Amino acid sequence: MDNRWSTALWQQFGATIDMLENALLACPPANWEQPLWSDPDGYSAFWRIGFHTLKWLDLYLSGSAEGFAPPPPFTENPKQPYTKDELRTYLAYTRKKCQTTIAALTEETAARQIEFPWIGAPISFFELMLYTMRHVQEHVAQLSLFLGQNAVDEQARSKLNDALDWVPRARSDHPGE
Repeated sequence: MDNRWSTALWQQFGATIDMLENALLACPPANWEQPLWSDPDGYSAFWRIGFHTLKWLDLYLSGSAEGFAPPPPFTENPKQPYTKDELRTYLAYTRKKCQTTIAALTEETAARQIEFPWIGAPISFFELMLYTMRHVQEHVAQLSLFLGQNAVDEQARSKLNDALDWVPRARSDHPGE
């Protein structure tokens, strides 16, 4: 695949992942286990939305559900909250996996047809990357909105706004870039 296109895709996908990291880092301890919406099963807890986003990012980057499992210590259905540091570790893992996957894209791998029953018709791996970026950004928006609505005072809100600022392109301050 033309390097210009894979570079542009990485710059935007990486920025999306960076915005997810910003939201996770900005979350105060008091909000980590708070639900974003009414949910008796606890699937809407802040940490859980962060984990959900990373797990599906990891799965979609794999290109198949067959044999997929998140890396240890993560499980499909955690019994207790993951810590901020644990999710940051998973985020670094998925960020690197995303960058490597995009850098390795060829015309053939980008065109490869992927099937996930819940998506509907088969789609190309390239389209799956765009689909996945939209999924991550959707949850970044939810987490950011929740944090903004739950800032305790004006000073906290101002600090939060800085932390959740728009990231125009992937940061290059990560190892290996």
